[in-house]
Amino acid sequence: MRKYRCMICGYLYDPDNGDASGGIASGTTFEDLPDNWSCPVCGADAAEFKPVE
Repeated sequence: MRKYRCMICGYLYDPDNGDASGGIASGTTFEDLPDNWSCPVCGADAAEFKPVE
């Protein structure tokens, strides 16, 4: 599964880890995140994330 990085603060969303603070279970792909999900570090919208190559 592809990882995504926040272009504002550098937070790395790793689907293998999910986002425990946001209630996102491990194994949740970036595409399957809820529409209202935001970066747990800086609060940026998911649109600010880019895939890590």
